[in-house]
Amino acid sequence: MTSELVINVEPAQVSLAITQDGSLVEFQQENSVASFSVGNIYWAKVKRMMPSLNACFVNIGSDKEAFLHFDDLGDHFTQINNYLRQVTSNRKRYVPFNKWEESKKNKTVTSATPMQGDEILVQITKEPISTKGPRLSGDISFPGRYLVLIPFGDKIAISSKIEDPAERTRLKQLLQSIKPKNCGLIVRTAAQNKRVAELDSELTSLYKSWTDTIEMIHANNANPLLVFEESNRAISMLRDLMDSSYQAIHVNDKKVYNQIRDYIADIAPESKDIVSYYNGNLPIFDNFAITKQIKSLFGKVISFKGGAYIIIEHTEALHVIDVNSGHRLKSGGQEEQALDVNLGAAKEIARQLRLRDMGGIIIIDFIDMNNGEDRQKLFDNMTQFMQNDRAKHTILPLSKFCLMQITRQRVRPVADVPIDESCPVCHGKGTVGPSILVTDVIEEKIDYLTNQMNVKKFLLYVHPYIYAYIKNGFPSVATKWRFKYSLGIHIIPDQSLAIMEYRFMTMGKQLIDLTQPAELV
Repeated sequence: MTSELVINVEPAQVSLAITQDGSLVEFQQENSVASFSVGNIYWAKVKRMMPSLNACFVNIGSDKEAFLHFDDLGDHFTQINNYLRQVTSNRKRYVPFNKWEESKKNKTVTSATPMQGDEILVQITKEPISTKGPRLSGDISFPGRYLVLIPFGDKIAISSKIEDPAERTRLKQLLQSIKPKNCGLIVRTAAQNKRVAELDSELTSLYKSWTDTIEMIHANNANPLLVFEESNRAISMLRDLMDSSYQAIHVNDKKVYNQIRDYIADIAPESKDIVSYYNGNLPIFDNFAITKQIKSLFGKVISFKGGAYIIIEHTEALHVIDVNSGHRLKSGGQEEQALDVNLGAAKEIARQLRLRDMGGIIIIDFIDMNNGEDRQKLFDNMTQFMQNDRAKHTILPLSKFCLMQITRQRVRPVADVPIDESCPVCHGKGTVGPSILVTDVIEEKIDYLTNQMNVKKFLLYVHPYIYAYIKNGFPSVATKWRFKYSLGIHIIPDQSLAIMEYRFMTMGKQLIDLTQPAELV
């Protein structure tokens, strides 16, 4: 199995798509100005206490107050905030972290749970979802590719996926000798068989992130204050996923390309050449056949083999998926056909959960099967299909009504990618002018652009059908435009556009706003 990561950087948002053997399996979009990402650490203030919920609300600077349940404070909350209270008490000088010893005098400075008005260090574990603000934890950690640093921890925990006893012993002894004072470590699976120099280099970097956090709190009176910002989504995804199955990483932004290439060069120098900068005229998702997959996979109804399909409904509390056989015709008995459709649906559903990042409770209504062995086979296959899902999940066996319940970790809002195309001409009015005049309207815009704005070189993006119409014939419409207005007109098909939609851009791919509705007369 080969994997590719395609990153589309646009002015308003960044989109990431992971494909396996050409099939889209993960898709994420982030607003370019979005903040409050999972992993960010804030020096914040407790705003409101909620004793009935055993929780409090914390001001981290978001529109909605962040939620901190006391069960999520972690084992080291008191130690961390006792130390930081001492750090902020003297802005001219503070005790370095590796020299701080918790004494009886400072041990009672902070209570076991925060109080209203307290300044505390918190880390985001869930992004804002629906009407809820971010969810926080007092259990601070700094993740790397091989290690996770835990301030004030005292243990070295090794991933259970590292099964070799000799390797586990080696890693524990090695890290015990280089572990900083007052710190604990979690050893990730990727650390297996790594040399001490690689582990020490990452540990030094993680420890510096923690000491930089302390220094920022010491140097600033501001609260709330972002003291540690997680790497951009592309970097953090690579940190968690990068392995030998990745054959290529394609990026259409030079800055992000350089960031990713530098990161790959640090963690896997032999693989840095898999990162490539895409500067073609076609949109990057069109070039790698991702746009069409997005259009077909993010609707309410998703078809799969043999005409069968699933219907996905999202509610505030849960997600409901209904399996239908459609007009599927195949030889065999009813029970056999039901099992075949259900197995195909299970594979597609496992893909959809990962693709849309659906979290919380998922209820699946499979086609009824009377045979207990068939229901067990379906359960076993669903478990297997979801093995590659990184989110924590639990799958319950089918009920007698052939309902399956899945709980899946919810970290960020479910990916909601609109695939319905709004009318670019009427803008919701319900009536449009004659479509045969669309090229005349485009020509009016070209005339204004070249003669009034004096722009002689530009890109014109149109739907592939309109592109075919413009490019066909001799002389073609495109040829006539070039000779009449400017030889610098470059026409490019774009699958993401509606059929009568068009877009003008500079040669540097900056949008030229000429898409206001025009009268077709």
